[in-house]
Amino acid sequence: MKVVAFNGSPRKGGNTEELILKVFEPLQAAGVETEMIQVGGTGLRGCIACMKCRERKDGKCAIKKDGLNDYVQKMREADGIILGSPTYFADVTADMKALIDRSGYVTLSNGAELRRKVGASVVAVRRGGATHVFDTMNHFFQISQMIIPGSTYWNMGYGLTPGQVTGDDEGMRNMVNLGETMAWLMKAIAAAGKD
Repeated sequence: MKVVAFNGSPRKGGNTEELILKVFEPLQAAGVETEMIQVGGTGLRGCIACMKCRERKDGKCAIKKDGLNDYVQKMREADGIILGSPTYFADVTADMKALIDRSGYVTLSNGAELRRKVGASVVAVRRGGATHVFDTMNHFFQISQMIIPGSTYWNMGYGLTPGQVTGDDEGMRNMVNLGETMAWLMKAIAAAGKD
């Protein structure tokens, strides 16, 4: 089993990465392979509404100058997907929004390829707006027919400076619970068979 996480923060080693790594701990303890992909700060461009993915149905975005098609392939190969973003004016980063829009169009245009995979969102926030960020990423999972696991609270951690989120004890405990729940859910889905 494998979980791929997409870090929408342009800050490597920042709070969003810390939250994702905390979710990874119980996943790895359960024998789940994990991989984090840095999306934030890469200049991933937004969807240009060319509709080529719908016309061609080749599983690819027509924009070939960035890593989106590689990211979509990683999503296809994974049993679970984590999207992580800091809070930028009460929403996701531009790179995360580009990932959501373009990978959503490509995978939905090719037979809802992410259907019945497990999807979880994690949000780093200084003070407010995190619930909207959480909703934005979860909307991607819902329209993709994915399964969203619950946890002990909404998946957010509070901190401003890099690493400060690790002092949010409740937030970090929630990330551990989220990882445990993801591992259990992916194993239950595998045991039941996806179709």
